[in-house]
Amino acid sequence: MATTEHPPPSRLRAWMLEGLSDMGKGHAQQGSQAAAEPEHRGQPWYRVMCLTGVDYFSTLGYQPGIAALAAGLLSPIATIVLVIVTLAGALPVYRRVAEESPHGEGSIAMLERLLSFWQGKLFVLTLLGFAATDFLITITLSAADASTHLVENPHLTSALHDKQMIITLALVALLGAVFLKGFLEAIGVAVALVGLYLSLNVVVVIVGLWHVLTEGHVVTDWADALTAEHGNVFVMVGVALIVFPKLALGLSGFETGVAVMPHVKGDTGDTEEQPTGRIRDTKKLLTTAALIMSVFLIATSFITTLLIPEKEFEPGGQANGRALAYLAHEYLGSAFGTVYDISTIAILWFAGASAMAGLLNLMPRYLPRYGMAPHWARAVRPMVIVFTLIAFLVTWIFDADVDAQGGAYATGVLVLISSAAIAVTIAAHKAGQRNWTIGFAVISAVFLYTTVANVIERPDGVKIGACFIAGIILVSLLSRLARAFELRVTSVVLDPMAERFIRDMASRKIRFIANEPDQRDKAEYRDKIEQIRADNDLPGEDFVFVEVTVLDPSEFEAGLTVRGEVLHNRYRVLTLESSSIPNALAALLLHTRDATGCLPHIYFEWTEGNPFANFLRFFLFGQGEVAPVTREVLREAEPDRSRRPRVHTG
Repeated sequence: MATTEHPPPSRLRAWMLEGLSDMGKGHAQQGSQAAAEPEHRGQPWYRVMCLTGVDYFSTLGYQPGIAALAAGLLSPIATIVLVIVTLAGALPVYRRVAEESPHGEGSIAMLERLLSFWQGKLFVLTLLGFAATDFLITITLSAADASTHLVENPHLTSALHDKQMIITLALVALLGAVFLKGFLEAIGVAVALVGLYLSLNVVVVIVGLWHVLTEGHVVTDWADALTAEHGNVFVMVGVALIVFPKLALGLSGFETGVAVMPHVKGDTGDTEEQPTGRIRDTKKLLTTAALIMSVFLIATSFITTLLIPEKEFEPGGQANGRALAYLAHEYLGSAFGTVYDISTIAILWFAGASAMAGLLNLMPRYLPRYGMAPHWARAVRPMVIVFTLIAFLVTWIFDADVDAQGGAYATGVLVLISSAAIAVTIAAHKAGQRNWTIGFAVISAVFLYTTVANVIERPDGVKIGACFIAGIILVSLLSRLARAFELRVTSVVLDPMAERFIRDMASRKIRFIANEPDQRDKAEYRDKIEQIRADNDLPGEDFVFVEVTVLDPSEFEAGLTVRGEVLHNRYRVLTLESSSIPNALAALLLHTRDATGCLPHIYFEWTEGNPFANFLRFFLFGQGEVAPVTREVLREAEPDRSRRPRVHTG
């Protein structure tokens, strides 16, 4: 491969791009580093559960209030429906996802394997748009709710009145600053935050239940009001099923739970191919988190509905976005309430850190590999700045309002869970597991209904998701267009026959003929040589044919294997398989130059047809304007004209 010297980058650029793995060069380096560094031993599953718990458990900060707004007096019953869907639907789905993608790739990677070519890439980009919606709204919604707890604290409400937007933006900026500084593994911090937050919530729940039991009239008042409003139990359950999609925020955290799988310790006998212990312990993680959250969801929805006046849940009310904090101040005093506020603010802010880590793990996994992101998208710090600026924009659009962001958040969560359910249904079907296939298909139908109902009820969610999708696809295609002439072959490997051809030609002129394989009969090669000789006024027949077969033109980078063969006892032919004919030819020429020290020559015939149409064929299907594009790839890869392989077109 070509090596070109570049001036050393500035200190700022070097700091910003620290950790960047260069495309086409980083694979070997990464492999050697992996061999040199000690194996990451991971953490026990219950500690890693706290890492995903800062996202999952922190929803207690706003979920009871959102449930009360969505379902009113039916909030406890609707929450029970949510818990049933969680334990009987989302949990089995993600336990299977953990089995199928034990390295943290999640359901998107499962679906990516089912599709190829451009339809697969566009499908993944769409899912990435919803994932970006989920994670970015997690950052902005959590920061907005943290600022709500701060502003509504009785000691601070007069000083911080009307400052919620500024506080939310400051929290988002602080989150970005942490990642710019360098975000190390923070499982210990997550354990402390989750332990403190859940302990305080246990106190609030116990005190709330005590007041419900000692003030018996609140239960009868609630039951009488519920009966008067809805009639009988069957109507209540039916209405609860209808309003259930509005409570979908309580399903968040499962995707994060799978994303943190690489941190789970597992067994000493685990291998990368068969991490049995990691899969088993991740299932424990998911199950335990779901059970803990289910208990809290039911208990908190019950006590908040019975003990908090309905008007306090409304925008501007003291319990809006902070129902449990309201109870903490009301029944346990200002001091305990302030401690509760501080713990809630901390875990909500750290939930944003969990979401940012998810974004930084997800986007660089796909976009640079597709050629659909700038080169610097592999580095952490530039992406942190991009995500922070987008979070600023989202916060401003939603005016730092927790309720206003609920629809977008729920849409992102539900689309990802629905895609996971579909992925495991397909996986079970391929494995011949009939009962699991039927079960997962039913779960998929439930989540698809929930997603559609949520979109109809709150179309703002799919609108913001569509904006993310459109933005990602537009930027991705523009990036792919800008990098169209980039040399993206990561390695070149020649078989013994191909090496023999090149070694033999090195003592003379190295001349290749680019040939589009057709019948591959004797006449095809004879006529091609005669044409090249006539077009370029060349003597002799000392040529080697090069034939490239395009496999998946949507792939951006890959290694190149070159095989040599002699056809019809006379014609030497090198066969290559690649996603792009010009890239494969340019990589072969540069490799030949570096291996022999001689400048190779390659001969083409001009492509017939409209140049713009031919360029689109190259961009989408890896073929078309082969000769000029090969030359352009070489020009970008090798700035020194004297060292650049020669391209001839006749």
